[in-house]
Amino acid sequence: MTNPLLETTDLPQFSKINPADIQPAIEGIIESNKSNLDQLLQSTKQFTWNNFIAKIEKDEDKLSKAWSPVGHMNSVVNTSELRDAYNACLPILSKYATEFGQNESVYRAYKQIADSAEFKELDEGQQKTIEYALRDFHLSGVDLPSAKKEAFKEIKQELSSLSAKFEQNLLDATNSWNKNFADESALKGLPEFSIAMAKQAAAEREQEGYTITLEFPSYFAVITYADNRELRHEAYEAFCTRASDQGPDAGKWDNTEVIYNTLEKRLEAAKILGFNNHAEKSLATKMAENPQQVINFLNDLANHSTAKAKAEYAELEQFAQEEFGINTLEAWDVSYASEKLRQKKYAISQEDLRPYFPAPKVIQGLFTTVEKLFPIKIEQISDFDSWHKDVSFYQINDLSDNQIGRFYFDLYARQNKRGGAWMDECKKRFVSNSINQTPVAYLTCNFAPPVGDKPSLLTHNDVTTLFHEFGHGLHHMLTVIDHPSVSGINGVPWDAVELPSQFLENWCWNKETLDMISGHYESDEKLPNELFDKMLKAKNFQAAMQMVRQIEFALFDMRLHTEFTSDSTTQVEDILREVREQVAVMIPPAFNRFANSFSHIFAGGYSAGYYSYKWAEVLSADAFSKFEENGIFNQKTGEQFLTTFLQNGGSRDAMQMFIDFRGREPKIDALLRHSGLA
Repeated sequence: MTNPLLETTDLPQFSKINPADIQPAIEGIIESNKSNLDQLLQSTKQFTWNNFIAKIEKDEDKLSKAWSPVGHMNSVVNTSELRDAYNACLPILSKYATEFGQNESVYRAYKQIADSAEFKELDEGQQKTIEYALRDFHLSGVDLPSAKKEAFKEIKQELSSLSAKFEQNLLDATNSWNKNFADESALKGLPEFSIAMAKQAAAEREQEGYTITLEFPSYFAVITYADNRELRHEAYEAFCTRASDQGPDAGKWDNTEVIYNTLEKRLEAAKILGFNNHAEKSLATKMAENPQQVINFLNDLANHSTAKAKAEYAELEQFAQEEFGINTLEAWDVSYASEKLRQKKYAISQEDLRPYFPAPKVIQGLFTTVEKLFPIKIEQISDFDSWHKDVSFYQINDLSDNQIGRFYFDLYARQNKRGGAWMDECKKRFVSNSINQTPVAYLTCNFAPPVGDKPSLLTHNDVTTLFHEFGHGLHHMLTVIDHPSVSGINGVPWDAVELPSQFLENWCWNKETLDMISGHYESDEKLPNELFDKMLKAKNFQAAMQMVRQIEFALFDMRLHTEFTSDSTTQVEDILREVREQVAVMIPPAFNRFANSFSHIFAGGYSAGYYSYKWAEVLSADAFSKFEENGIFNQKTGEQFLTTFLQNGGSRDAMQMFIDFRGREPKIDALLRHSGLA
């Protein structure tokens, strides 16, 4: 029987992937790649792009395509067998990547090509591929003496396993907690849709009545709408103590030691390479120049936001006291009181909007929006292999009907699926000799699923999330760069990679767009003008509070990776407390263990990089202001955005691309104006 991971099919055969096949397939590809590389090094005297780098890229692409469906399924249809197979491969892949990065012969071959006359003849993408490769050889320890190389390799393997352990602990802790009620009166205050979702969750678990869980749509409904303060308290405590030494499952899947070991190993790796800390190492591949520049940037944003955030919080405290007799506003009261205050001030709630945003309508409207901005067409494909019945699949063509890219949508929350929303690569664009590969993306969200015969109904926040992830998808799929190391999102500095995603969110606030993406699930009525006006008025409700919350996460991340030393086991909580004292308007209770579920920085690639969201928001707001000047659907501006940012991937300098598009360096003004903080 053939191994589906080794078959050269156009798309992964998800339904045929057997966990027992995974490790043999990955090991087989790695052994083949190593053998091919040895042969290339021995048989080649004068290295060129075609006789060396093009062949390496082909082998690396084969490994990437085999591993991609495994990593993806581990996130979205997690089982113990799949998890074991995934974990078994992590150290093997890490060792292989580090050995390649430390291979002096390969480094010298790349260097020979960089120094040759041929280099000047190569296209911009090829030159960038070589430039980034040489940088990454140094960051992999190619210059190190052999003992340090070995130590570095072991650390990288350990870090890979720690990242997976963090994510698994969090998934297990999220799945473990649920609370069942015989009677819906216990859920008083929750919208009808959320109560129906709780009834469905109970049925899925073969329980009677209604069940709430820590999957985000369920938790969010409770913390925002439940009139029962004790229930909010209980759900909050379960959610913010996941994978920690506190809460209902205290110590069971505790990430505390995982965090400490991760920070220790990151520091060790950075010092071996000659950096003072992990933050410096992380920024070696980003737009920001050093940790202090990032901290200054975040402090500057905080200076523009803190006074307003404190005023917003004081207003909330007063409202909660007058309206509900809550003398001390607790963490589990904030979302609830905020939602009630929003309704009082603007007579609008996310739940008022939900009936107007059935998922099928929003998806079609999203496609129409990007088709008006860029010269593309999107069509659904019905015949494809999948990992779950809820998944859909689409193709993007240019206006001459040539395929540009394809993508999977997996939009609904369920058990054994990682929380959050993300875009990931299934296949990269790769054009070389006989290869003509178009990109394929996974687009994953955790929206409330369809209930009974009702479609999934999205909040406006959900709509914004969908646009955000699709922006990442377009960045991956609309690239025209042929070399996988710099096509799509590859090679793009981490603090610029959020630009297209945050940029696309702006269309969610435009009436013309909203008319395309809205339609009441019963009557198909567009979002009424009255609701749109209220939405706009409420757009920057508590914007300063949201701003300082993001600054809190980003400052904590940057300071932690700049200041961490391995001689204190309380340092994580100490730094978080100091950051909160500086910028937070509400200090959470002592049992809160935010860091233990902060997967962005401990399992998601954002370590010493969470600031990227705000950094890129400055870029995206400023880029969008050009559309505000020229017209929201101005095709010339849309085409310019496409050809400057989306098509070039990582083949050009990010700041230079921005200057080319805007005619100047970025300014903070547009972000402050969009946030109501100007």
